[in-house]
Amino acid sequence: MAENIQVLIIGSGPAGYTAAIYAARAGLNPVLYQGVQPGGQLTITNDVENYPGYPEGINGPQMMEDFKKQAERFGTQVRYGMITSVDFSGYPHKAIVDNEHELTAESVIIATGASAKWLGIPGEERLNGQGVSACAVCDGFFFRGQEVVVVGGGDTAAEEATYLAKLCKKVYLLVRRDEMRASKIMQQRVKNTENLEILWHTEAAEVLGDQEVSGVKIINNKTREESILDVTGFFAAIGHQPNTGIFKHFLTLNESGYILTKPGTAQTDIEGVFACGDAQDFVYRQAVTAAGTGCMAALDAERFLAAKEMEQV
Repeated sequence: MAENIQVLIIGSGPAGYTAAIYAARAGLNPVLYQGVQPGGQLTITNDVENYPGYPEGINGPQMMEDFKKQAERFGTQVRYGMITSVDFSGYPHKAIVDNEHELTAESVIIATGASAKWLGIPGEERLNGQGVSACAVCDGFFFRGQEVVVVGGGDTAAEEATYLAKLCKKVYLLVRRDEMRASKIMQQRVKNTENLEILWHTEAAEVLGDQEVSGVKIINNKTREESILDVTGFFAAIGHQPNTGIFKHFLTLNESGYILTKPGTAQTDIEGVFACGDAQDFVYRQAVTAAGTGCMAALDAERFLAAKEMEQV
């Protein structure tokens, strides 16, 4: 017989844990499954300095451990395991854990987040958090006065590069082709930024360094000429992939795979299913905004369950 859960939370980053804190305090007995990367993207972030309440900054994994402990303090069941499939075609909703354990849920909060896309070049994974990043807003501060590389040709890359140019001595933007995919206004901003140099027909081949980034090997894909940029930071800005694949047959996603929610709420187009954090936020993608939408999802779930209870009276 399937286990029934009042509030099932799928995912364990700042959105999922915040939803758990609010749901637990409301007496909704939430059960949170941590997924394949407990703590989400913040577990690969060394220093978080832009989250309110941590004046000295905090280590990303420690911050997620703090969130987890707070959720558990109010009664959240935090479980290891991954939700491998769902069925939202009926009510209560159904979910399968690790392809074997069946659950039913009176409400579901999706907080599966998104994963940065990486190039897969040597040194990129090894030096992640040691000069390699996929978030200029998160990590740009640590590169003040330094020289850095940004890879990408779309709006994300243009935004990251112009943001970093305000902090860094020099920014190199590597673009594979002879033109950018970014919008015209973003391209103009890039070209008007004095300390931002675009290297056309250029690809990153390797991130160099022992304990931290000391350079980037680049290749001109027309001439095949190799050279090394003496930089201390490497930013991959080729986009993010929301972790929403298991929901695509039931929920409305945009063309990039982000879950669409009703404006001003965390409500999806399925009654009793809510989405928060980077699984539905393709604009801000910050820990603090993820936490905010986690709060919204829990409050929306609480109201939904209260209305359901009234219907049965």
